[in-house]
This record gives sequence, structure tokens and C-alpha cells, in this order.
Amino acid sequence: MNGQNITVQAGYGISEEEKQRLNFLIPLQLDFIRQHIGTLPSKIFLSGRFKKQESFVGIDDLHFWKFHYSLFSKAEQTDLNYFSMLSKAVLQETAVFEQEENHWLLNGLKTYLEIQYLQRNYPDRKLLGNLPEQVKIFGMKPLKIFHASRLKLLERYGLAYQYMQTQNLDQAIDTPFSELSNFNATAISHFETGTLFNFLAEKLGTHQFNDFIKTYLKETDGKIADKQKFLDELTLASGYSADFMDRFVQHKNRVNFKLKRFKKNNDEYLVKIAKNTSMTIPFQVQTQDMAGNKKKYWFDTDDRKRAVEYRIPQSAAEKIILNDDYIFPETNFRDNYRYTTGLFANTKKIRLKILTDVPNPEYNEIYLNPRLNFNAYDKVLLGLNIRNTALFDRRFKYSFTPYFSTGTGKLTGSGSVGYSFQPAEAFFRSLDVGVSASHFHYDYDLTYQKFTAFANLNFAKNPRSDIGRSIQFAYNYLEKDLNPELVLQNEYGKYNLWNIGYAYSDRRLIHERFFSTGLQWMEDFQKISSEFSYRWEYAEDKKILLRWFGGYFFTNKTKNDLFDYGIARVSNYAFSYGLLGQSATSGLLAQQAIIAEGGFKSFVGDKANQWITTVNVDSHVWKWFNVYADAGMYKNRDAGAQFIWDSGVKLKVIPDFLEVYFP
Repeated sequence: MNGQNITVQAGYGISEEEKQRLNFLIPLQLDFIRQHIGTLPSKIFLSGRFKKQESFVGIDDLHFWKFHYSLFSKAEQTDLNYFSMLSKAVLQETAVFEQEENHWLLNGLKTYLEIQYLQRNYPDRKLLGNLPEQVKIFGMKPLKIFHASRLKLLERYGLAYQYMQTQNLDQAIDTPFSELSNFNATAISHFETGTLFNFLAEKLGTHQFNDFIKTYLKETDGKIADKQKFLDELTLASGYSADFMDRFVQHKNRVNFKLKRFKKNNDEYLVKIAKNTSMTIPFQVQTQDMAGNKKKYWFDTDDRKRAVEYRIPQSAAEKIILNDDYIFPETNFRDNYRYTTGLFANTKKIRLKILTDVPNPEYNEIYLNPRLNFNAYDKVLLGLNIRNTALFDRRFKYSFTPYFSTGTGKLTGSGSVGYSFQPAEAFFRSLDVGVSASHFHYDYDLTYQKFTAFANLNFAKNPRSDIGRSIQFAYNYLEKDLNPELVLQNEYGKYNLWNIGYAYSDRRLIHERFFSTGLQWMEDFQKISSEFSYRWEYAEDKKILLRWFGGYFFTNKTKNDLFDYGIARVSNYAFSYGLLGQSATSGLLAQQAIIAEGGFKSFVGDKANQWITTVNVDSHVWKWFNVYADAGMYKNRDAGAQFIWDSGVKLKVIPDFLEVYFP
């Protein structure tokens, strides 16, 4: 190439068909890389391990049961996989990138080259490839109704970062590589950094940014790459547009630009835009007219956080967009769109959707999902769930589900509203607060109403770990209809429940552990409960479960046994378990097993009003069959402690959903 002989060797087998494709593709790919970074090595070696690590993510064929789907053609897979490998291999030959500290510089440049390659050769290729066209049901193509089917392959970089950020599991770009989670090694080190480099290339002009890369790599030829020197020289080369990068890479960021409003002034728009950071980050405004024609405008910012008015020399725009196509790693793209005409001028359009989807930030999306439920008193419940959450979590959430009870002919239902505080760098990952309410029948012609206010503090976790810790607080107010018989039995019609608890979970696949403890109290009792469970998957789909439960009443002055510990059946006085027959005392529904409190499967004891401790064991033996055993002791007031046990066989009709215990 240009008088230079370049040898590309592969340490693995390549089919003749793929060799023919590579003979055509590799010279074009290397020339593209040379145009962007200015140099190529004389020899490139691709090992089998390197191929596995550096191939293009997300384009492999899908295999599901008896179905096989090719998202991308073999030629496209070869093209993208080898460009991804070659770009990384070439960069590694131009300079020494120390992996622990300089991983993001190498991976970011590689991803920048990928983005540039996609923009030139696959600008309109979809993220799901050919899948929406291939999946058919009765001749229809159901995937095409999803927004996910319209996402471009180029948008994968911003979406991956968005997902981790909504979970508050992202990490700073400059985090040592050994401390990055496996997903963040891709989403942060590669995708977020590459997006930033491409963002700056768009701002400066691709040729100017490429000239900077060429100069830097030429000066670093054969030497250890200096990330600080890279950032300092990039700041100067960009006219200080990249000045924010030094601070940006060192922290988890929650940068957000907000398009607040606009007004038209003769032949221009005056657009008010705010940012929530003092970093001097530039931004892009894009206008689109009725014919779909787009124009882009770039603006620099100062260190002010307040809203600033910017002039857009455009008079025929239908839509104004801020940082479109996930061009910059923001926390919230839903406030980046404004329409200039019609009913939704200066605001966003509302879109109703039936099925859960990747969120489209251009719209205020409301999801409507039909619901079907059942209990012995409401009979079949026909409902509609109305919520605002999609595949990505949101800070503010609401969910309302009105039901029509076919058994009573009345309306029932539930609803909740909550907000999640997720500071980027704090001792906790999220603080979730909210309220919820529900109204259903718990017996024939008897309803209950429940109101809950809650706060859950989830501690910060190591992104490489499966361990999670949390503290929960909840207040519940419950009110039940009572018939004369229940009044004579001193049944509670109204009561308040206060709860505070701690939970620990280690969700590793083979050795899974869970521990929780909590205090619960009301006017007539105070009690403490603890639970520990351990599940060991000793072979594929073969598990042993060990569970321990303990509970103790500090005081118990209740009028009846409603709040006592259940041994084989929980009383469900807080209506927190999905019992089909809440008040059933006989028949099939009375035998619904909930593995809570005592966790026994046989009626070997009733309830405990002083203390209880039990152990439950469940183990796979053959195909759909498990064996189980329960043992424990409990004590009631004015009675001695009793030892109880049971054992039997469990049939897993539908594992973890429909299981039958035979004592």
C-alpha cells in the first residue's frame, strides 16, 4: 500500500470463502485506518485469542431453540469483525499503551475508528440487522413495531453507556482496567471514550481531529503513550473545546443539557439551553424542517450552569434537537427535543405504546399493558397497566393498574409513584422513595385498602461483584371491611405497620446467598425476624437450597393470632404475598405454599406467638423431582417449646412457578 509491504497473519484457520472476502476487504480497511491515524506497521499478527476479544460485538447469528437468525450477512460480519481487530492491532503497533492506566486511550481511539467506519460504510444499517425482517408470525413481522428495530447500528455506543448509567453501575473512564466490570470494559473504556472522541471530531472537523491523532502517534512512535500529554495537546489543538476532558475522564459524570424553550425572532430562533455542570462542554443543535432536511450548529459554553440563550439562524425548522443520535454521553436525552409548530410546540409529543421497548427520547412514552389476574374473591381480574418505564430504568416512575373484578362487578386495582436518587459518587448507589396503594377483596364481599410509603437505600457496590446491600424502611396503613362474625372474633379493621430492615445478597450463579433481618412494630406488638438462604448449583440445573428462619416477639399484646409467625402458612396480614385464597381455610387454595416465615409444607403446627426457628432443605434428585425436609422449634405463650419436622417429594411442573409438594 503506497509502496509499503504489509503482512497480515492469522494464528487460526480461515476458510477459502472468507479468504476471498479478506483479500478484497483488508486493503480497504488498512487504507481507511491509515487515512485516520497516518501510519501502518509492516506486520500484523491476529491470534485466535485476539480475535475472540476484539471482534465486533453484537453481530453474531442468533440461535433460539430450532430457529436460526442471521442478523448480518457473512460479508458484513467479516468486514466489521476484521476492521475491529485490525484497528486495535494497528494502534498497538504504533505506540505502547499501558493497559492498566491507558486502556481508555487505546480503546477509545479504536472505537473512534469504528464509528468513523460505520458512518462511511453503514450509516443507515440497523442495530438489529435483518432480524425484524426475518422474524415472522402468521406472515406478520412483529419486531418492526418496536423502536428498537429502527435504531441505527451507530447508536449502540450511546445506548450501552445509557443502560449502565441508568443502573448507576458505570465507572469513571480513568478507572484502572483491573477495577472495571466486564461490561464497563466495553461500555466505558471503549464506547463512552470513543463517543467522546467522535464528538470532538464532529466539533473540530474530522480532518482536523485526524491530523491531531496523526501528530500525536508520530511523536509517540514506539514510546509509552502518555494520556495526560494526549489530553493537554488535544485541548490546545481543539482551541480549548476539549478542555473539559481532563476532568471528565476522572469522574463518573451526570452531565445533562436541557433544551428549555425557544422563541422565534424574525428569521432566527432564540433557544434557551441549560447545563448542570461547570465544565465547559460544547454542544450541537440540529434543526429539521418539514421535508426532513437537517442543519447542524455548534456552540461552546462557559462555566455557568444557568440557562443561556443561543441564536439559531434558521426560520423554517419543524423540530429543534440537542445532541442528537447520542452524540454525547448525557444522562437524560428526553429533554433534548422541541417542536416549533402545532399542538406540541415548545414541548414533546406523547406516544402510547403497548409493548415494552427501548425508550425513544423524542417522545413522552406511556406504556399500556393488558393485565389478567385472579383470586378466589375477585375471580378473574381484567386490567390495564399504565406506566412510564421501559427497558431502561427512569428516576421518576409511576405505575397504575385499574382492574375490573368479574366476581364482584366492581373496580379494584393498585398504583405506585416513586423517585430514585442516584448520585454519581456517593456511599450509596440509589435512594428509592415512593408511595403505593392497592384495593382488592380478601374475602367474599370484603375489601381491603393498603397505603404504603417507603424508602430503600441501596449501598454502592463494586461493579465487578455480585454482592448487594440495602436498608429498607416502610410504613403501611391497612383498612379492612369486617362482617359481624369477624367483629366478634376481635379482628383488626385498621392498623399501622412500621418496618425497618437490612438485606444482603450475593447472586453468584453457583453459590448464591441471601440474608435479611428486620424489625416490625405496631401499637400491639414489636418483633424481629431474620432469614438466611444458600443455594448451590452443584451441576447444571441441579441445585441444593438451605434456608434458615428465626423470629422473636419482644412484646405481643395482640387481640388475636393475625400477626403471629406462620409455620406452614403465612397469615399475609400485610397483603404482601400473592395468595389466591387469602381467607381460605380448606380446599386447594388453602394449601398454597409460600416459602416464608416457618416455610413448612405440612400442617404440623399452626402459629407461633413468642418465638420460632426453622431450617428448610430442598435438593434435586432426578429430572422434575426434588426431595425436601423441614425441621424447627417454636414456642407460644403459656406453653412449652415444641419440636416439629416434615419431609417429602417436590414435583416441579413449571420450575419456580408451579410446584407440588407431596409430604
